[in-house]
Amino acid sequence: MSLIINNLSKKYDNNWVIKDVSLQVEKGEILGLFGVVAEGKTTVIRVLAGVEPQNDGTIFYNSEDLTSRDCDERGFNFPKLTNDEFWKSMFNTQKSSQLADGEGQVLALEHALQNACEVLLLDNQFCFMDRITRERNCEKLRQAVKEKNLAVIFATNDYNEVFSICDRVSVLHNGVIVQTGTPREVFENPNCVAVARVTGRNNLIEAKRIASSKSDAPEFQTLKGEHRLFTDRVETDAPGAVNQTVTLAIRPEHVSISFGASFPEDNLLRAEITGVSFLGATTLIKLNANGLTLEALVLRLVGLNVGEECMVGLPPNRILVLKN
Repeated sequence: MSLIINNLSKKYDNNWVIKDVSLQVEKGEILGLFGVVAEGKTTVIRVLAGVEPQNDGTIFYNSEDLTSRDCDERGFNFPKLTNDEFWKSMFNTQKSSQLADGEGQVLALEHALQNACEVLLLDNQFCFMDRITRERNCEKLRQAVKEKNLAVIFATNDYNEVFSICDRVSVLHNGVIVQTGTPREVFENPNCVAVARVTGRNNLIEAKRIASSKSDAPEFQTLKGEHRLFTDRVETDAPGAVNQTVTLAIRPEHVSISFGASFPEDNLLRAEITGVSFLGATTLIKLNANGLTLEALVLRLVGLNVGEECMVGLPPNRILVLKN
């Protein structure tokens, strides 16, 4: 019993906004549709809702082909903050004059959860809410999904919302699904540069492989700074033949700052602190290692200031080798 979308495509004039998008959502599951602005998330939602016609692809629910049915016949609940008729019918008022956007989203979600039968389509549903209101409504949504056994697609450009709400996530890039998995799987193991770039802060380092992929400790040389970096052993078919340029990725929270000496395989680099940004629970440190710019995320920076030098460690087991 699931919602299945196969090869959904939509273009405006000659511009393909989404192409061959395939998704599957089970009852009782929230699937996140994640991507930055203008990647096609809203188009997917609108096509599924029947608001926009698709150019190609099929939509099945419970093995029944709904492709040719319009919005009312599909029975998908699609609360839209900008739908004036929705506001008039619910509150006999104009949203813009009497309701703040965040209040409107709360009411729209409550209305949708009360009336949703089987499938719920949400498009940036929490974007105007403050943190406390968002957290409260995230929990309300998750409870309703389990109690009513709903299949939900939740489109967002905020990966923190993906962590808070979604069971799985599909990442859209240039109108194409590039990776699907649990929020943690996608965050910790992005399968390409595009996913690594949009799922949170990441140090993306261009480098050339200078050791065979069969080596116990694959070795790379960064294009900026000409640093030699070791990674854990990668599969022989992983990207990066000898002398080929690849992208290495390491999250700022995995970068360490120290003062002592170490072995080369610990990827210890001498760097200058170029910026310090207090982020509340954590502090973001910007670094320059002979032209290679890096970011480190620490709980607290002690005894170091902008302009001073330190040693930066990039643990080999935390470095990913990515497809461009």
